[in-house]
Amino acid sequence: MNIQNSIIEEMFKAGAQYGYQKSRRHPSTSPYIFGTKNGIDIINIEKSYDLLSKALDEVTALGASGKTILFVGTKPEAKQGITEVALLLGMPYVSERWVGGALTNFPEIKKRIFKLLDLREQKEKGELEKYTKKERLLISKEMEDMTKNFQGLTSITKTPDVMIVIDPKKELIAVTEATKMNIPVIALMNTDCDLKKVKYPIVSNDASVSSISLFLKYIKEAYTKGSTGEAK
Repeated sequence: MNIQNSIIEEMFKAGAQYGYQKSRRHPSTSPYIFGTKNGIDIINIEKSYDLLSKALDEVTALGASGKTILFVGTKPEAKQGITEVALLLGMPYVSERWVGGALTNFPEIKKRIFKLLDLREQKEKGELEKYTKKERLLISKEMEDMTKNFQGLTSITKTPDVMIVIDPKKELIAVTEATKMNIPVIALMNTDCDLKKVKYPIVSNDASVSSISLFLKYIKEAYTKGSTGEAK
């Protein structure tokens, strides 16, 4: 079995072919629909593979150049996978809530991240003990909120080179900011999404943990292949 057939088989096993109800279909995804069963669109996995292959070639090139990828996926099915793959690759990520301006107002966001890191350092050194109990509670709450918003961004020093998104319809604000900043977007997107909003769309099931996990596995392997020189 060649690589293409092997990947297509894995995609089928992961349920990547399942779209949403036909009534939710975005017209741009129509060329990638195989048919409809019981009102549910069935995605043409062979065509999805072509989109995936193109995206993975780009990710491999990113790995070879040591580029930074920002992973974004805040829906329950995507959070864990996004976090794990980003950490394995040493990349920034957003798995809780996209903070408006994270890209378009990056300098200000970076200040807030620095504040979080500074407060953490002060806490470790016991320097927060100089405050009253009430003040410490307020600082603790502030740190908790900032950690939730910026935990995956604490290592970022500049705007990313590429954004990888699970469900660009849900992450519309993030995708819109990336577009404004001329940051290419690679996205796993279901049949309700507009393909024209991202540079590298992959039409596939974006509502299944198994499908999302498989996609992220391919991304991790492609980036690692590029970064280790295996692609040469």
